[in-house]
Amino acid sequence: MSTGAWGAVGLAGALLAALAWIYNQLIADRNLARAGFADNDVQLKRRADLVPQLVEAVRGYAAHEKALLTSVAELRSAAVAAKPGVDAARFDSERQLGAKLKQLLFLQEAYPQLKADANFRDLSAKLVDTEDHLQYARRFYNGAVKQYRNRLESFPHVVVAGAFGFQPLPFFETDDRAAVKVQL
Repeated sequence: MSTGAWGAVGLAGALLAALAWIYNQLIADRNLARAGFADNDVQLKRRADLVPQLVEAVRGYAAHEKALLTSVAELRSAAVAAKPGVDAARFDSERQLGAKLKQLLFLQEAYPQLKADANFRDLSAKLVDTEDHLQYARRFYNGAVKQYRNRLESFPHVVVAGAFGFQPLPFFETDDRAAVKVQL
C-alpha cells in the first residue's frame, strides 16, 4: 500500500472516530435530559397522589367550592392520563394543575376551620415540599435540555444530529412566577 493510501485510511479513521465521538455526546446529552424528565415525572406523580387527599380534606369545609374541586380533580385525571414521555402538551396540563392547586391552598384563608385541620396542614406541607422538589427537578431538566439543544445547534454536532435524526426536546416552562405560600 502506498503512503497516500495509508494517509487516506488514517483520515477516514479519524473522521469516523470524530463522528462516533460527536454521536456519543449527543446520545449522552439526550439521555441526561431524559433522566431529568424522569425526575420531574417522579415529583409530578407524587403531587398527583396528594391531590385526591387534599381535595377530600377541603371538601368537608368548602362544599360550595365545588367548581374548583371538580376542576382540580379533572386536571389531575388529565395529568395522570397523559402519555408518558417528554411532551409539551403534558407540561401544559401539569402547569394548569399546579395553578389550581395553589387556588385550593388559598382556600384556607377563607375557611379558618380548614386552616386548623391537622390533616389539611400536613397535606399542604407535603404539597409545598413536593412543589419545591419539582422546581429543582425542572431546573435540572431544563439545564440538560439547554445543553442538548446547544449541541444540536452547534457545528459540527448539527451535521451529525441532522444525519441521525436527533430532535430537540421541549423546555418545561411555567407561567406561574409566584411561589406557593401556605400560612398555617
